[in-house]
Amino acid sequence: MDATVTDLHPRRGERAAWRHAIGRRLREVRLDAGLRLVDVAAAAQVSAQYLSEVERGRKEASSEVLGAVTRALGMTLVDLAGGLARDLARAADAPVLLAA
Repeated sequence: MDATVTDLHPRRGERAAWRHAIGRRLREVRLDAGLRLVDVAAAAQVSAQYLSEVERGRKEASSEVLGAVTRALGMTLVDLAGGLARDLARAADAPVLLAA
């Protein structure tokens, strides 16, 4: 079966999940390094407000912005992708608890 063009584009919910996963990973790395949001934003040449929204999964950052932020955090895009893969794999293995 051939994939259609629409099959190649993530659904809205998937895009939001991806944005949140990226934001959580960036925030975790920043906090683990003991860095302030304003300092990372300045080093990446983006506003602190924008970086905050990326970290909260409210904005979808371009690859250029992600590259600048990862460099400001002392990591690479490959590091970010590897961390995301581990986070998403862990989440997929987590049991789902349903409330009664």
